[in-house]
Amino acid sequence: MTKRRGEHVTNVDITAEPRSDFGKGAARRLRRSGSVPAVIYGTGIELTHVALDEHEINLALRRPRVVLNISYDGNTYLTKPRDVQRDPVKQHLEHVDLVIITKQEAAIRSNYADAVAKAEIAAAEAGYDAASVIMALEEAVARGEDPLEAVDHAVADVKAKAAEMAAAAAAREAAREAAEAAEAAEAADGDGDAGEASPAPSSDEASAE
Repeated sequence: MTKRRGEHVTNVDITAEPRSDFGKGAARRLRRSGSVPAVIYGTGIELTHVALDEHEINLALRRPRVVLNISYDGNTYLTKPRDVQRDPVKQHLEHVDLVIITKQEAAIRSNYADAVAKAEIAAAEAGYDAASVIMALEEAVARGEDPLEAVDHAVADVKAKAAEMAAAAAAREAAREAAEAAEAAEAADGDGDAGEASPAPSSDEASAE
């Protein structure tokens, strides 16, 4: 597997092998050999059954918005994962559906992948949780912002939310301390009132008794 990086484009190249045996038994044998059954479909190609190297496709699927250049039968197909099936217990790959995409969609996906990488770096440098920054990035992209330009906005949003949370926490702490001080003052006043209500008898009063 090789990785190519150009102007905001990150693709993963994988070579697919032909697959002619089908069924659960054939799929199990294929997985035991270190491959994963897959299909490629979309514009310009009939549904094609292939086998992919398990290690390579597993690494590729860890990338956000990954774009897969699948080499097969003398052609290269620009694809994205449409459906990924894993064992519910062991999480081993069982099957992958790949759909053909256009160069424009590939560029959009690659821009987003680069933006996520940039967001993770920015979050680490600012001391923020990367997941929070990426969530803010997704919200900005959903509003129509360019992914790479939205990274700075995402970091600013997380910073603002962190400041709001810190201010709210400080306000709650101040309110708690004020309540405790008020309770302490009230308790002190109560003790003083009790002392004044029961004064010690004077010497004259004691003699008269």
